Amino acid sequence: MSRVAIVDYGMGNLRSVANALRQVGTEPAIVDRPEDLTHFERVILPGVGAFQQAMEHLDASGLGAAVDGARRSGKPILGICLGMQLMCRGSEEGALAGASHAGLGWVDAQVRRFPVRPGLKVPHMGWDDVQRAGAHPLIEGVADGSDYYFVHSYYVDCAHGDDVLLAGDYGVPYCAVFAHGNVVGAQFHPEKSQQAGLRLLKNFLAWTPC
Repeated sequence: MSRVAIVDYGMGNLRSVANALRQVGTEPAIVDRPEDLTHFERVILPGVGAFQQAMEHLDASGLGAAVDGARRSGKPILGICLGMQLMCRGSEEGALAGASHAGLGWVDAQVRRFPVRPGLKVPHMGWDDVQRAGAHPLIEGVADGSDYYFVHSYYVDCAHGDDVLLAGDYGVPYCAVFAHGNVVGAQFHPEKSQQAGLRLLKNFLAWTPC
């Protein structure tokens, strides 16, 4: 069985993620057919853009059901940026238009928009530090206060603090990394976060969920 699949549903920074994985010693495959996911040990769900559009693409392609099948089979799955948010119950992204959007529902968390705060621009973009909030093989060797590269206007608000591994603050506290069962997510872009990001990817490749 091949090692790592990067899910291509039309909304991810696939090449950068693939290049970062090569730097930590594995050759990933970019997968856009649902039936192909059964051939891989691990799955990465990347994503940039709008929450609703991403969910529509996952549903229409059949990749959403296939990734959920991988989750139910116990395979380790990593969500990156929007991919992390899609793992939550839903998003407020359509709130201004009187709508909210359902996510995959794997993690008891809600995606919320950053509030307006003096001196803080939205989106939250660039390098920022995070604090350790839990212990997990995914963040082994990650120092408290490590810097990662972020680009996001919405943040993950976890219902259960035990799911939060790394936390940030940008006017409000938010979850930077979570873990729930065989599902993990990173709000920042590890593929753009130099050695700290590569460490997280390397840890994901070595992690076996209990």
